[in-house]
This record gives sequence, structure tokens and C-alpha cells, in this order.
Amino acid sequence: MAQRGDAGGLDGRVVIVTGASRGIGKGLALGYAEHGAAVVCAARSVRATPSDLPGTIEDTVETINQAGGRAVAVRCDVGIQSDLDELVSRTIDEFGRVDALMNNAMAPTQAPFDESTVEQWDESMRVNVRSLYLLAKLVEPHMTAQGGGAIINMSSHGADHSVAPYMPPGYMTYAVAKAAMERFTTALAPELVGRGITVNVLRPGAVKTEMTTLEYGDDHDWTGWTEPVAVVPAAVFLAQQIATDFTGRIVDAGSFGISWP
Repeated sequence: MAQRGDAGGLDGRVVIVTGASRGIGKGLALGYAEHGAAVVCAARSVRATPSDLPGTIEDTVETINQAGGRAVAVRCDVGIQSDLDELVSRTIDEFGRVDALMNNAMAPTQAPFDESTVEQWDESMRVNVRSLYLLAKLVEPHMTAQGGGAIINMSSHGADHSVAPYMPPGYMTYAVAKAAMERFTTALAPELVGRGITVNVLRPGAVKTEMTTLEYGDDHDWTGWTEPVAVVPAAVFLAQQIATDFTGRIVDAGSFGISWP
């Protein structure tokens, strides 16, 4: 199938980005807007507080709108079904359509196995896996009626079995959730391709964000790490894949334009 929309970027498209208050999510929201999309910025952070990481969806939306783009903020905890219902409903009310969904929000659950709890496990699966299923159910009818859409799931190399010996203790639950995300993607893609909907996984690589800076510290050796803007070209390409055969793929942002597409 021919690719649609490459020459015109994302003009006229509507993209939902979860986890858009900071980090990769904010970078993607700004990037999608720069390529012409109207962006629905979703996250739990709606107002800044001294105890939290910096950034809110209101900040992201203000940056986009001041630059001449179009964006709205929707407070959303992706682990709560009613919030997801409201997110898609608001998107349709505001823009009349949804062309792409970037599932970027996550619960970064970390705990060694002996210290982990079933509550942590359940939260990770609820936020990182169950939300994918629920949002796909919500956006699919709209995308199908429009002739197609794109669903992009933000994963991690932590999902790969080959990296297990190199990961520090504490990432088991996170790695399992990301692996489930990837298998969900490859299972769903063939069911939706006939409706013009593509479903792909994007692995961003090592990206320096507010969260990773807090986790590793300012004095960490950041050699080889990228900034959120480096993920944008690959994410834009995937959002353009409407009614194409580029689906069911697990791709790396750093390899975009080199080994893929």
C-alpha cells in the first residue's frame, strides 16, 4: 500500500499523546504540533507543585498554542477507565476526529522482586498494559469510520529478553509490562490492518528526561543519551501510517532513516 501524508506532514490530523506533561511525551506533543497536527495533551499533572517533577499539560499546551499550533489539555490517569472515556470524548468534541494515538504514559514501577508488592504489580499492569486495550477499544470506531488511523505504543529495550543480564535489579515489573505492550501490538495489528489502522511499537532508546535525571543524578555520564526531540522524526512517521502496510512493527527511534523504514 502507498504511504499517505508524508509530503504534508500531519496537517489536518488530530493526535492524542498520553504522558504529555514532560519528558518524551512533551517532546512528542511539541513535535507533532510543529508538523501540523492538532494535539490532545493528556496526563495527570495539571498544576505545578514543588514536590513533583516539573511540567504540566497546561505548560505543554501553552507552548504549542503560543507557537501558533492547536492543542488542548485533558487531565487523565490512564489507569482509570472513566478518564480514558473522557479523553476520547473530549478529543471528538474538540476536533471531531482522532487520527493517531501515542500511548506514552507509564507507571515506572521499580522494586527488586523480594521487596515488590502485588499492589505495585497490579498498578503497572493497569497503567502500562490494560490502558492500551481500553484506549484501542475507544479510538478504533472513530478511526475505522474515518478510513484509518495510527496507534503507537512507546516501549523500551527493557522488553527485549537479550538485555535481561544487563539490567540492574528492580526493573522486573517494568520489563514485563513493556514486553506485554509489544506482544499486544503485534497481536492487534493484523486484526485492524483491514480497517486502515496501523499499530506499531516505538523504542526511544536512552533519552535524558526529568525522570531519568532524578533517577540517575545530574553527575551521571550522559554520553550517548539523546533528548526527547530525537524521538520526534520516527514518531511522526508512525503517526502518518494510516491505511498502509507498515504495521505490527517494533522499531527503534535511533535507527529511523538508517535501518527502517
